[in-house]
Amino acid sequence: MIQIEQIAYDFTWPIRQEVMYPDQELDFVKLENDEIGIHFALYFDHKLTGVVSLFDQEDIYQFRKLAILDNVQKKGLGTKLMEYVIDFCKVQKASKLWCNARVNAKEFYKRLGFQETENTFFKDGYDFVVMELDFNYDSEIT
Repeated sequence: MIQIEQIAYDFTWPIRQEVMYPDQELDFVKLENDEIGIHFALYFDHKLTGVVSLFDQEDIYQFRKLAILDNVQKKGLGTKLMEYVIDFCKVQKASKLWCNARVNAKEFYKRLGFQETENTFFKDGYDFVVMELDFNYDSEIT
């Protein structure tokens, strides 16, 4: 059973740390603007299993720190969580959703419709690429 809901920002920290930076202290995964973000949790079999954080600047949204526990990766849970975030952005009439994707995860985002940009960088031991998903509401029935 999968359930997705909005959560308090500090509930994201343990999952972020365990999945993304297990060798770092908890403070390493805290974002300076966590308090103003929208944070989602995915529960799998009633256990907090994944998190993602969403930040907006008017109608452009950025998601950060998508993390699914290692023992349940490759089961489609990250896809479910991202589809939820994409739908949320559509309801908000976002014009764009973007992220700084680890290069080794870019194919995952491409399957969700994201386009790879030319913007790349290296941070905290990882190569990143900016990925974007533009929303086109002209072709949708309202």
